[in-house]
Amino acid sequence: MATITLVPRCPLIKPHHQTRATTACPILPRIRSRMQSSAAAADSAATQGTDSSVTDTLMQYVVLRRDLIDSWPLGSLVTQGCHASVAAIWNNKDDPDTLRYCSPSNLDSMHKVTLEVKGEAQILNLSDKLKTDGIAHKLWIEQPENIPTCLATKPYPKSVVSLYFKKLKLWSILRTRTSPKIHADG
Repeated sequence: MATITLVPRCPLIKPHHQTRATTACPILPRIRSRMQSSAAAADSAATQGTDSSVTDTLMQYVVLRRDLIDSWPLGSLVTQGCHASVAAIWNNKDDPDTLRYCSPSNLDSMHKVTLEVKGEAQILNLSDKLKTDGIAHKLWIEQPENIPTCLATKPYPKSVVSLYFKKLKLWSILRTRTSPKIHADG
């Protein structure tokens, strides 16, 4: 009698394809590899007594306005974030961190965090704070409407800029999407 082993759920494989052990999740080897290389880097840094900032992850932060989700199509908001991200990278194309972030060896492992602020006042305040502290970023202002929609930093080591974004929430459309109300009376 043959035994069938179910494969753990993988977001890239449709549920009806997750039946036999021969169906492998295409992202699991990459996740395992990253975990092993991260552990090896941490071990190496610990044994050599090197500073942990050597292995500090390069991150790009993208911040969108929450209030626009009710009046703008989702695709337009995503596009605004893309505009800001590309502009921030292009404006800093000769920066050593940007060059490392966009290097061929790093193209498949870029790190971005997409966050949200409540509205226009908050995004302008954040931009002013970043500008005052010398944090390179692009505040994207949609034209011809002249609406500040989002901002993106250039790639930075996470430890350098994470405190500026610590209190912001991850951007999610799920908080505003309401499911149909089910009434108790049927």
